[in-house]
Amino acid sequence: MSGIVCEQTFLFDARGVAKRFRHAAIFGALEALREGETMRFVNDHDPLPLLQQIGQRYRDQVRVHYVDHDAGHVVIDFSVHPAEQQRSEGGCGSSGGGCGCSGA
Repeated sequence: MSGIVCEQTFLFDARGVAKRFRHAAIFGALEALREGETMRFVNDHDPLPLLQQIGQRYRDQVRVHYVDHDAGHVVIDFSVHPAEQQRSEGGCGSSGGGCGCSGA
C-alpha cells in the first residue's frame, strides 16, 4: 500500500565493531534504512567526526537526535527523511531506500 511509512528502530552498537570498520558499517546501515526508520546508535564516545561526515554526505536526509549523552555512553537516533527538493528534481532520495549519494 503506497503512502505508508514504516516507523521502526534498529539497534547499531558501534562498540562491537572494529574501529577501522566502524564508519563504513555505519554508512552501510544508514543506506539500508527506509524512509521513517531509525537507527539507534550506541557508542562509548561522542562521534563528532562521524556526525560531520553524515551531515556532508546526507545533508537533511538523515536527522540526528541525541537520546543519551553521558561520559562513556552515547546514544543517538539517526532517522531517514527524504529531501523534498531532491525528490522533486528526481535526484537521490527518490527511491524507498537510503540516499546513496556522496553529497557532491
